[in-house]
Amino acid sequence: MQPHFALLASYNRWMNERLYAAAGTLSAEALARDRGAFFGSILGTLNHLVVADTIWLQRFANLPGRDAILAPVRALPTPRALDAMPFPDFAALTAHRRWLDDIIERWVADLGDDDLRQVLRYANTRGDRFGRELASLLVHFFNHQTHHRGQTTTLLSQAGVDVGITDLLALIPDAGADAAPPHPH
Repeated sequence: MQPHFALLASYNRWMNERLYAAAGTLSAEALARDRGAFFGSILGTLNHLVVADTIWLQRFANLPGRDAILAPVRALPTPRALDAMPFPDFAALTAHRRWLDDIIERWVADLGDDDLRQVLRYANTRGDRFGRELASLLVHFFNHQTHHRGQTTTLLSQAGVDVGITDLLALIPDAGADAAPPHPH
């Protein structure tokens, strides 16, 4: 399972690089303009992703053996709201996103199958308590990122900015036509 999550971590970085490069072509006013999205603006949506990733990485840091790589994230203030704007400045947000993506990739690369089977006990932002397997939480973690990056891609498109290819398929190595299994029908 770990290679699957490593692919998702690489995709996360790759898409964030593309998204931030596209967003960087807009003015600060255009980035902050309320466009009617869940988190208002392009800047608001990108900040939400940083907030949510920080919350999840701080939770993941509570698992045994994860302290070293996730320690810098654990040291951050825990966001108090999902719509918080810790980085109203796009350049600072971009630098922080790159930093988080590096930590995510290094942390996922360090995970083993036993780690992925661990149950994480945590409380959500409302205080409800849960115990869920790390592998399933990682699926949610990466899916949440994809969901809001899709929203941001739409907002950018509406602003006249093309992000280009966004499919995970672009990062999956081609094993060649001869290696493809026969069609089942």
